[in-house]
Parts: sequence; structure tokens; C-alpha cells
Amino acid sequence: MSRWLITGAGGMLGREVCRLLAAEGECALPLDRRSLDLTDTRAVESALRRVRPAVVVNCAAYTDVDGAETHEEQARRVNADAVRGLARACASGGTRLLHVSTDYVFSGDAGTPYAEGAPTGPLTAYGRSKAAGEQAVLTELPRTGTVVRTAWLYGAHGRNFVRTMAERAARGATVDVVDDQTGQPTPARDVARRLLDLGRGPARPGVFHATTGGQTTWYGLAREVYRLAGADPDRVRPTGSAALDRPARRPAWSVLGHDRWAAAGLPAPRHWRDALAAEFTAVTATLEGAVSCAR
Repeated sequence: MSRWLITGAGGMLGREVCRLLAAEGECALPLDRRSLDLTDTRAVESALRRVRPAVVVNCAAYTDVDGAETHEEQARRVNADAVRGLARACASGGTRLLHVSTDYVFSGDAGTPYAEGAPTGPLTAYGRSKAAGEQAVLTELPRTGTVVRTAWLYGAHGRNFVRTMAERAARGATVDVVDDQTGQPTPARDVARRLLDLGRGPARPGVFHATTGGQTTWYGLAREVYRLAGADPDRVRPTGSAALDRPARRPAWSVLGHDRWAAAGLPAPRHWRDALAAEFTAVTATLEGAVSCAR
């Protein structure tokens, strides 16, 4: 019997959750896409009956933001319909659910941090599918379902913006990066810690925002990565989102508020710049030889 069951365990965040649980001696069952297809309702119900976890952490998602614009039904099957089935299975077994969501549920036109209770208004197919998944959790598990939104995630596993910029810094490349999208770069490790904090304490239903503090643009983040890599930050040049011509519109404002952490008696998040400095070596570990050459 495992206290924790982690779906999407093969992804960047799922791997961090499993790593942290293992390091702290917790009994957990990691399930990746091959081990458990969330769109298979019977398989999900069977897994929960067999394992009988106290807490499920759902890190699985359809995350192809641009692809969702032409495959919205596929995104909805994973991000909404499957989440509803998972929430119902949790309700039947008396299991708590921590469900990971995203800043894309907002329109991105605010000028102050989005509060946890702010109205959603997604502009993209991906955002609509994630908003529907959130609503499924909150409806099916009003007392034991928690939605944890994050944004601008990076980590040691898989492709992400910080690793990409570190690679380019190591080559001394000049890059054009958008300066009209504002958010909070957040290490997967920080989100994993937040998920464990929520899973270990009493049930805290509703929405929490798991991002770092402060704010910057992708351009500002890229400059800081170049600086940490020992490269010239002036090799990063600002550009606008329109130049990228992507199918899905990115939120211009992805800054999330954190009031519920204090209300729950949990510590405030660290500043994005402090987090990046602390995590940089781990995130770029496999690039270390190349990054060192840039210094």
C-alpha cells in the first residue's frame, strides 16, 4: 500500500515529485503514461482500488499548447475528461487529489497578480481544456480536491527554456527573446515541495498558486541565464510575441498571487531570481562542461 500515487511520473514535474518523496522516505507509486492511461477510466479505477493511496498527485497533461489549437478534442480528453474520471475515482475511494494546472486558464490581460479566486478566461484551446479540468476537480471533490496552478516551469529533466538558453549561452549565440510576456520562472523542485506540503497536511480544497515571487519577462529571464552561465547578457536581444507567429496566443501577463499559502500557515515562495541562482547548477548539470566553456 502506497500513501502516494503519482500520475505523469515521467515528466519534468512528476520526476521531481517522485525524487523528493524517495529522498524523504515516503512510500509512493510512480505511474507514467505507459503504466497508466488516464483516458482509460476502468484502468484508473482499478489502479486506485489496487493501490488505495491516501493522496493522488496528477502531473499528467496534454501540454502541446500550439497543437491543441487544431486538436482541441484530444487536449480535452486528457486535460478535462480524464481528470473528471480521476476525480470521481478518488471520490469513490476517499482519496485526496492534488491536480496540477496552469496560468493559461487566465486571459493574461491583468496588471496585478491573479488571486487564487480570480475568474478564469482562457484564450486558447489548451487553456480551455485545463480550465475544464480544474472545474471537474473542484466539483467532484469539493472537500478533498486541490488545484495547484504553476507557470513558466523549468527543471533538470526534459526540454525547457532555462536549459535551452544555457545551451545557447555556452555556444556564445545571440538570441532574440520576447519582452512582452511577464511571468514567474518557477523550478519544478519548488512546485514538488509545494505539492508535498499540501499532501502531508490536512485537506485544503480549492486553488493554490505554486510559482516563485517577483516577476520578469522571458527576455529578462534569458539575460539572467546568460549571466549565470558566464556569457554576455547583451547577446540577448528583445523582440515581440508577434514575431514568433505561433498558432496559440501566449498570455501577456502570467503573474500569480500567493495569498493562500500564508493563510494555510505555509511559507511564502522564494523570489524567481534567488530560485534560479540556487537551481542553476542542477538544471544545467548535463550541460556543465559546455556551460563552463562560456565562463
